[in-house]
Amino acid sequence: MIVALALPVFLVSGLSLRGWAIAAVLWVAVHALELFVARAGAKPPVQVFAMFFKSIGVLVVLFVTVASDRDAAVAAAVTYALAYTFELGLSLASYFGAER
Repeated sequence: MIVALALPVFLVSGLSLRGWAIAAVLWVAVHALELFVARAGAKPPVQVFAMFFKSIGVLVVLFVTVASDRDAAVAAAVTYALAYTFELGLSLASYFGAER
């Protein structure tokens, strides 16, 4: 949701659309991997490996982007971090706000 809301900000402010696209692709890829692991009924060791793989994959893509285009990498990292933080906040609010 935050990634989609960030697109107009990128368009209006003239920020690198490549950075937004990288963040969007990373966001979709991470959630696709989570969905795949959840649907496969993976056991905890596989879930831990998937979480590790997600983190390393995101970092590798961002480091490669830094090497080629620093501005796009900063835009992608900030957009991804905001989206991740927003989702974490929603998860915590729904967990602690739920009735027992």
